[in-house]
Amino acid sequence: MNLKRNWVYWISQFAGWTLYVLLNLIISSTFKEFKPQYIYSWIFLGVLGIVLSHIYRNFIKKRGWKNLSLKSIVPRIFIASLVLGSILFLLVFLFNVSFSIVPVKEYQLGGIIARLVNLSSLFLFWSVIYFAVHYLENYKKAEIESLIFEAAVKDFELKTLKAQLNPHFIFNAMNSIRALIEEDPESAKNAVTKLSNLMRYTLKIERTETVPLAEELKTIKDYLDLEKIRFEERLDYKINSTAEADRFEIPPMMIQTLVENGIKHGISKSTTGGEIAIDCMIDSDKLKITIINTGTFDEEQMKNSKGFGVSNTIQRLNLLYGEDASFIIKNINHNQVITEVKIPLGGIKHESFNY
Repeated sequence: MNLKRNWVYWISQFAGWTLYVLLNLIISSTFKEFKPQYIYSWIFLGVLGIVLSHIYRNFIKKRGWKNLSLKSIVPRIFIASLVLGSILFLLVFLFNVSFSIVPVKEYQLGGIIARLVNLSSLFLFWSVIYFAVHYLENYKKAEIESLIFEAAVKDFELKTLKAQLNPHFIFNAMNSIRALIEEDPESAKNAVTKLSNLMRYTLKIERTETVPLAEELKTIKDYLDLEKIRFEERLDYKINSTAEADRFEIPPMMIQTLVENGIKHGISKSTTGGEIAIDCMIDSDKLKITIINTGTFDEEQMKNSKGFGVSNTIQRLNLLYGEDASFIIKNINHNQVITEVKIPLGGIKHESFNY
């Protein structure tokens, strides 16, 4: 990278100063008093310009001017340009006089001032370009670092959300299985298998950002079967999905979190139990997930509960899909809550989602 930057720098140096010399030779050749030996003077000026500007560049780097504020840099640039312009004029003057290219008598005060202003302006222009390139590179670098940092933060947030999605149902499931071991050993074996599937799925999601909907629904079925052991006849469920929807990639544990939320804050609080129905389908250009469960939705409870599944889902949609996703939860009918999630077919976007 540094080698490439050096090549660009030297090419720019030679091209810039060569262009300056050529333009001045073309302009000077239009005057009658132009002499062929003036070419040597302009070539000497170009070579000196490259040398002096390179020394100036090293001075800037050594003094750390690139780290200064604009207010501090501007006066330094003006002074440096004036000094360098004067040095360049003096050296070219000595060269012209020493080799009789331009006699001393041809140097008038007005001409001397004009040449000093011209050469100083040239170094000022060089300085502006040099610092402009530097600030542009720093801006791009800062922008890239900001994006990398933002991505790292979002990745950390997503992993944190995944880790807190399903913390407590395992303990309930194990207690239910323990009660089944003596009463119904076969059912206990099936329950252990389902719990094992859930644990395997939980480990898998740490390494992936999305999973097929069919895989998520299979996990939900295992989860609900385990919960039915605990709730017995107090829990019924229905899961419907189309073949097209089953192939859709979704954030892992997202639906399961909402289902768990419906049981924890709805069905478990009802003395008669209840039902949870899950319906998945492709609606226009989005996957539409609808969950209806027994219970009531309390928005204040959601805001005050750190482990509330609704809050987690909103945050994940926020991080993954931005405004392309939508989330609705509300009470319907008598003692029922409907949750509707729509995810774009275009996939993960990583932007800002407003709830």
